[in-house]
Amino acid sequence: MDASVETSQNSSQDAIYVDVLIVGAGISGIDAAYHLQNNCPEKSFTLLENQESFGGTWLTHKYPGIRSDSDLFTFGYKWKPWIGPPIATADEILRYLDESLEENDLRRHIRFNHEVLSASWSGEDKQWGLMVRRKDTEETIEFKCNFLWMCQGYYRHSEGYMPDFPGMDDFKGEVIHPQTWREDLDYKNKKVIVVGSGATAATLIPAMADDCAHITMLQRSPTYFTAAPNRNDMADTLRELDVPDEWIHEIARRKTLHDQKTITERSFTDSETLKKELIIGAKQYLGKDFDVEKHFTPSYRPWRQRLAFIPDGDLFNSIKSGKASVVTDQIDHFTEKGILLKSGEELEADIIISATGFNLSVLGDIEFAIDGKPLNFADSWAHRGILFSGIPNMAWVFGYLRTSWTMRSDLISEFVCRLLNHMDEKDVSVVTPELREEDKDMPELPFIDPENFNAGYLTRSMHKMPKQGDKQPWVFSQDYYSEKDQIPATDLEDGTLKYR
Repeated sequence: MDASVETSQNSSQDAIYVDVLIVGAGISGIDAAYHLQNNCPEKSFTLLENQESFGGTWLTHKYPGIRSDSDLFTFGYKWKPWIGPPIATADEILRYLDESLEENDLRRHIRFNHEVLSASWSGEDKQWGLMVRRKDTEETIEFKCNFLWMCQGYYRHSEGYMPDFPGMDDFKGEVIHPQTWREDLDYKNKKVIVVGSGATAATLIPAMADDCAHITMLQRSPTYFTAAPNRNDMADTLRELDVPDEWIHEIARRKTLHDQKTITERSFTDSETLKKELIIGAKQYLGKDFDVEKHFTPSYRPWRQRLAFIPDGDLFNSIKSGKASVVTDQIDHFTEKGILLKSGEELEADIIISATGFNLSVLGDIEFAIDGKPLNFADSWAHRGILFSGIPNMAWVFGYLRTSWTMRSDLISEFVCRLLNHMDEKDVSVVTPELREEDKDMPELPFIDPENFNAGYLTRSMHKMPKQGDKQPWVFSQDYYSEKDQIPATDLEDGTLKYR
C-alpha cells in the first residue's frame, strides 16, 4: 500500500489518524505535499482545506483583474516550470496549481470544505488532535497526527481590513472591499473611488477604467510603482532556441532573483538614487505635465513596503488617458454623495472600493492548546521563523515579503522533510524548540523588524506574533539570499531542538 495515502481510524476516540496533517491547499500546502510525498514517502498525510477547492488566495479573490504581484518564475514552484508571462492572472495561476496536483497525483490527499476549529497537543499521546467541521455536512470530525504543518497563509480570507471611516453609513452608494467582492457588482458607467494605492488598487483601476464613467485612486500617501512590459525577454529567446522548459524556468528564476537582490541591496545602500530612478520611470509613462512629485513620490525609502509592479504600465496608462485619476489627500468623512477630503474637496461616487489591505491571521485563527493550556503564540520564540519554542511538532509557513512567498515555502518544505527524516533516524517522535542557556538573555525583537518592512497589516498585528532574537537559530531575517544557504545547512543537533 502507498503509505502516503494510508489513514487509520482510531476506534477508541473515533479519530482519523495520519502521520502529517497539512492545513491549507493553497500554494504553500501543495508545495508541502509535493515535498512530503517525494522526500518522506513512508509518511501518510492529508491536506485539510477550508474552501471548496484548492488555490487559497487565487480562489477566494474575485475582484476585476486579479493577478500576481510577483513574477511566476519565482512565485511558481522550482519543481514545475512556468511557461507563461511573468505576471499572471488568477485563472492562469489556478490552472498551474491544477496541473501541479494532477501531475503529482496530489488531489486525492485533499479534503475540501474542512474547517479546522481547534488544535490540541497531547504530550502523553505525542499527537495533535484537531477538531474539524465539514462545511458541506456540518459534521464535526477529529483528526489526529504526529506532525502539524500550517500552510494556511497569513491573512484572514473571510474579511479584509476595513477602516472605520467617519460617516460611512451616510453614503447612499455601495461600499465594498476587494476581498469580499460581489461578482454581480455593476460598475458600468458609474463613478468609482478606490481608497488605497497598493497592489490591489493598481490591479483594479486599469481593469475597471474602460467600463466606469470615471475611476479615482484616493491615497493618503504615495506608493512606489515600477512599470515594465509583462514579458521575460531572456526566457522568450531561450524558447526560440528550443531550450527545455525546466532549464528556462531555472535560468529565468535565477536571473530574476539576481535582479531582485540588487534592487533590495540598493534600497538600503543607495536608496536616494533608487528612489529617483523609480520616480523618473513614473514620469516617463505619465508625461511631463503630471504632478509625479505629489502623487507618486513616497516619503519612505523604497522597499520598506512592497514595491508594486505594473505590467505594461497599465495603471499609468489609465491615468494618462484620463479614464482614471489619482488624488492624494486624507478623508475627513463620507457624505451622501461620496467622500469629503481634509482639503475641503468632495469626491462624488456611486461606488467606493476600500482597497485598504487585509487582516493578519495568526495560525489560521485556530484555537491552539498545549497539554490543555491555551497557546499564546506571542510567548514563543521563532526558530528560523519555521518552528516555535514550546510548541512540539509544528511548522508554520510564513514566506517572504519582498522575494516571492514560494521561495521560502520551498526552503521550509525541504527543511521539514529533513527534520522528519532525522527524527526517524533517531527513533524519536517529538521535537520541540527550546532556548539554550546562552539564548536566554537575548533581546525580544518583533517577528518582522518594522525598520525592515512596515506594512500596515503587520504593524497592526505584530503583538500577536512570536518573538525573534539576535542570534541564530532565533533570527527571522526575511532575507532569501542568506536563508537559501542557512536553512539547508541548519544543524539539527545544536541543542535548540529537544527530541524525545
